[in-house]
Amino acid sequence: MATNLVSKSNTVQYVICRTEVSVSIGNTTNLRSHLRINHPVALAGLGSTSSRPSTSGQQRQLGVSEDFARGAKYQSGSNRWRALTDSVTRYLVEEMVPFRTVEKPAFKAMLHEFDKQYVLPDRKYFSQTAIPEKYLSEKDGVIQELKYVDYFSVTADMWSSVNNMPYMSLTIYYLSANWELKSKCLETVFTPESHTADNLAEALRSSFEEWSLNERKLICITTDNGANIVAAVRKLGWTWLNCFGHNLHLAVTNSMKTEKDRTARAMGVCRNLVTAFPQSWQKKEKLQKEQVEHNLPQHGLVLVSCAWGTKQKMVARILEQIPAIRWVLMDDRRRQHLIPTWQDIEVLESINSALKKVADFKDALSSKKTVTASSVLPVLQLLTEDILLPTNEDMELTRNIKQKMIEVLKDKYSAPGSQQLLAKASFIDPRHKADINPQHDTKDALLEEMLAMPEERRDIRGGEAAMIAAAAGEGESASSSPLKKKKLADLLGKRRAQSSNPVWVPDVLGLPDVLGVLRPMMTSHYLIGCKLPRPMS
Repeated sequence: MATNLVSKSNTVQYVICRTEVSVSIGNTTNLRSHLRINHPVALAGLGSTSSRPSTSGQQRQLGVSEDFARGAKYQSGSNRWRALTDSVTRYLVEEMVPFRTVEKPAFKAMLHEFDKQYVLPDRKYFSQTAIPEKYLSEKDGVIQELKYVDYFSVTADMWSSVNNMPYMSLTIYYLSANWELKSKCLETVFTPESHTADNLAEALRSSFEEWSLNERKLICITTDNGANIVAAVRKLGWTWLNCFGHNLHLAVTNSMKTEKDRTARAMGVCRNLVTAFPQSWQKKEKLQKEQVEHNLPQHGLVLVSCAWGTKQKMVARILEQIPAIRWVLMDDRRRQHLIPTWQDIEVLESINSALKKVADFKDALSSKKTVTASSVLPVLQLLTEDILLPTNEDMELTRNIKQKMIEVLKDKYSAPGSQQLLAKASFIDPRHKADINPQHDTKDALLEEMLAMPEERRDIRGGEAAMIAAAAGEGESASSSPLKKKKLADLLGKRRAQSSNPVWVPDVLGLPDVLGVLRPMMTSHYLIGCKLPRPMS
C-alpha cells in the first residue's frame, strides 16, 4: 500500500488520486474504506502483501483483500457451490425429507453457519433440477451395471400411498462377479390405469425397456397371489413364483376366518383393551404399578395393525399382563366389561399356541443378504410336517387353526411348476443338502441343463470358490446382523443335525467341470426372490 500513499503528519495522500485521508496511529479503517469505494481494482491487486505472518499460538490477521473476499458469495456453478449443493441434494434424497426443508429458517441458518459464502438454492431448483439430474446419473450407473449380469430375478407388487394413490414397485435381484447378492428397487411408478392383466403386463414390459433389461436373463418373477398380476405374468410368458410371506399371511388369516364364530369376542376384547390404555395416562400409570406389584415384565400393550404378526404379539402380551389388567380395570365401572373372562382367556391361549409356532418364520425368508428361495421348500416341509402338526396337548381350536394353515400352505405350492422350481433351487444350495431328499426327475433335469451348457458359460476357476462362498453366506449374515431375531439356520437346525445325505456329483462330468457348471446354474436357479420387499415409506 505504501507505493500508493504519501504520508504526512495526521493525513495520508493517495498517489493515484491525490486525495488526502485522515488517519490515526495503528488504524487503517479510513484507508480501506477509501480503496473499497473509489479504487476496488487497486484493492484487489494488494493480495496478501499487507498481511503479517502469524506468530506462534496466534491467528494470522487477514489482509484487506482476503477480508473482503471472505464476504463474497460463491458463484452459481462454481466447484465449491456445486459440491455443497450436491451434499444438500444427497441429504434430501437419502433421508427422504420434503423439499420444503430447504426453505426452513433453521436449516438455512445451519448452512450459513457452516459456510457464510454459500447461497442455498430454492426448493424449485432441487425439485426440478438437482434431484432429477441425480436420478438420471444414478439410473445410468445402474443400467451399465446390469448389462454385465448373467441372470436376475425380480419382484413386483402394487401399493397405495397414504392418500390412496396407486403405484407399482419393481425390485431386481442379482449376483455380482464376487458372488455378492445385490438388490435394487428400480422404480415405484404411478399406475392410474385400471389394474387389468393387460395393463399390468404392459407396465411390466415398459419397465424392462426403461431399464434395458433382457427378458431372456430373467429367471423368475415373484408377486402376490392377485389374479390380475398372475394373469399378467402368464401373458408375458415369465416364470412365476408366489410370495412366501403373502402365502403365510393367507394361511393365518384364512385359518382365523374359519373359526371366526369362536374367536370374534375374545379378539374384540383384545382390540378394545389395547386402545383403552393408551388413551388414559392414569391407566398406563396404574398398569405400571400393578406390573411391579405382580412381578410382571414392564411391557406396554401391543397396538394391532393389519399384519397377522402384530395380532399374535397383541394376544401374547394380553395373556402376559392379565393379572395387572384385572386389578387396573376392577376400579373402573365403565371399563370392567373389558376384563377377559376365563372363556376369553382359553380362546386367546389356543390362538397364541397356534400362531406363535409360525411367528418366527414371518421374517425368516425376507433377507437381503442371503438367498432365500432355496429355503422355501425346506421351510415348507418343516412347517407342514413338523411344527404345525397337531399334538395331543393341543386344544380343539388350536388343532383346527393348525390344520387349516397346513392346507393353505400346501395348496399355494401345489403347482408342478412351482414344485420343480423350488426343488432345483434347494438341491443346488449346499446349505440344504440335509434338508431335502430330491427326486430323480430333479436330478435328471439338472444334469440335462449341465450337459447342455456351452463351454464358454462354464466358470471352472470360480466354481469352487462360488460354492464355498454360498455355503458360508448364511453364517456371515448371522454374525454381522445386529438383530436378535431367529435366523433361518436356527429354525432349520434340527433337520440338519444328523444328516447323512451326500452331495450329488454326476459321474459324466469331472469335478472341475461340475464346479464350473454349477456356478452359472446356481446363479440361475438359486437366485429367485421369495418374499416381496416393503416399499419405502
